[in-house]
This record gives sequence, C-alpha cells and structure tokens, in this order.
Amino acid sequence: MKQLRNKKSKILVAMSGGVDSSLVAALLVKQGYDVTGGFIKNWSDTKDLETGECQWRGERRDAIRVAASLDIPLLTFDFEKQYRKLVVKELFEGYEKGKTPNPDVLCNEYVKFGLFWEKAKKLGFDLMATGHYAKVATDRKGTARMFRGEDKGKDQSYFLYRVKQEALASTLFPLGGFTKTQVRRMAKKFKLPVAEKPDSQGICFIGKINFGEFLAKKLKPKPGDIVTPEGKVIGQHQGLHNYTIGQRHQIKVAGEHAWYVAGKDLNKNRLLVVRSPEDARLNANRLTMDDLHWIAGRPPKTPVKVLVQARYRQTPVPAKLKSVKNGRAELSLLTSIKAAATGQSGVIYKGRECLGGGVIT
Repeated sequence: MKQLRNKKSKILVAMSGGVDSSLVAALLVKQGYDVTGGFIKNWSDTKDLETGECQWRGERRDAIRVAASLDIPLLTFDFEKQYRKLVVKELFEGYEKGKTPNPDVLCNEYVKFGLFWEKAKKLGFDLMATGHYAKVATDRKGTARMFRGEDKGKDQSYFLYRVKQEALASTLFPLGGFTKTQVRRMAKKFKLPVAEKPDSQGICFIGKINFGEFLAKKLKPKPGDIVTPEGKVIGQHQGLHNYTIGQRHQIKVAGEHAWYVAGKDLNKNRLLVVRSPEDARLNANRLTMDDLHWIAGRPPKTPVKVLVQARYRQTPVPAKLKSVKNGRAELSLLTSIKAAATGQSGVIYKGRECLGGGVIT
C-alpha cells in the first residue's frame, strides 16, 4: 500500500457499502489519515425509465454503518443524471450500432475517476481512495503508472485503463497487494459490519439485471436472419444488439445443439453463427483499436512486444503493437484471441504494467 508522507492528508474514500471499499477506509483510518467516506448514488430503483435491481438505499445504509463503526463522516454524491447521460446513453448507442461497449470502463472514466475526483478536489481533499484491485507507482518523472493487482482473479486494471493521469496520480489503491481471501480476513478482524457481505454483481451502479430486458427498454426489436457460414438461414433474431461475439445461442428451429455467434452483418441485419466454440471464425490474429487512451499520456514506441486482453478475466495473449497512427493502434497477435467483439475494450500490458488501450474496431 502506498504510504503518505503527510499524515494530515485528507482522503475521500469511495465507499459503496461493500467489503472492499469498507476495508480501504478502515486501513487508512488505522494509519492515522484524515478519512471521509463518499457514497455515490448513480441509479435509482424507484424510477421506471429502465429496469434495475440496484438497492442504493440499502447500499448506502451499509456504508453509513461502516462509517459509524470507524467514526468517520460519510458524504453522499448524487450523479444519477450525469450517469444516465455519460454511461447509460453511450451503452445503448453502442449496442444499437452492433457494438459491445463496457459499462464498467465508462463508469470508471466518467464517474469514479471523473465526477467523484472533481468533487473531491473542490471539497479540499488531497487524495481519493477506492477498493479496486490494482497498483499505482510513480516513476522518476512523476508520472503515475498502473499495474495489475496481486490477486489474479480479482485484478481490475482492465476496467481502469481509461483513468486520466491526474486522477490516477491522486488515487490510492490499498487493496492492490492483497487477495480477496486476505481482504475478507482483515475485514473480520476490523469487525466491519459488511465483512461477510457477498460481492456485488451486474452493471456498475445498476446491479444484477436481465441484460436483454434492460436493452429492450430503449432498443426496439429489429428482426433479421440467422445464417450459417454457408449462407443457410436457420432462424430469426430479434435484433443484433442482443448478441455478442462468442455467445452461445440455442436455435430451436435448427436442432437441439448449440450455435455460437461469429459475426454481425449490420448492412443486411444478419447474425452469423457457427457450430463449434473452436471454429476459426471466432479467433482473431489481428486487432485494430481507436479511441485510444495511454496511462502515461503517450503511446509506447513501436513496434513493441506487448500483451493484449479483450475481455475481463480473459488470459492476455502476446502480441506486437505494430503502430499507433492517427488515433488508431494496429496489433498482430502471436497467439489468436477468442471472441474479440467490436466495441469491447482492448487493454495493452507490458508485463504487469497496464499501458492503456482502446476500443476494438
């Protein structure tokens, strides 16, 4: 955990009501820092604009209980209007175009390390802290560099690749050197009220939902053909936005065996499926990405050998970053990558360091 020289530094901890962020607050309080909790309300389960199971009131109550047990204040920030505009709107627009955007990446960029950090600065806080499983170190030039967390199963650097340099340099990730098991154990030692609370699931700040129903609230059905590589029509889909590359799909009219989504033809509104998850059409040997973001503020010198990851918890594959020109990155993969979908985040690493990444085109 990063140590601060000034014990009087004021730190705003993003407290969600979960065990991870609660332990972050406890660790910083124990070390003697001036800690305040900050609960972010981004989604209301009382509004009928979209469907969700986010029980923000219950999460806030848990955050209040933890703050009370640590004897620290808790502030509440209502970013729901901005969240709907910056994250949910972009999510729907991406799916409508046949892409597969990542809401957690957007949420970190715009809300947790955007709006929340801006509020922290205005309120006079020196730093912020979150419960992400990642590490940050500052190099000799004063540039913040991000690295994977120690827990391979919980590492969240993939979701953080778009965090801006200023926010990253001003953020503490106290859990980066711990495993989830250790976090649970420490939370019990601190006697935190949420020590045994299950991890949250689903979309950032919305919760666990039926994603198809969620998309259906805004995106109208647009039926089209489901076709095989030979061009045979074997069924009908209700909209390409309901599918992502690599997804297993049961098409009843084509028999009982499963099919796998291998491509989308937006012009003809066709969904291409294959029979085997090992079909070569599901693998990519090259990637192009735009909408790039580099942690250090600049791309690495090319060509350079790197690792690239196209999904959270996907095993990264070795690749060569061939060029970065006109806002576009070109990579040739030394090992093919499975189910890389347009709109997903392609995150680039050098060893354990996250260099940045972009949106797969």
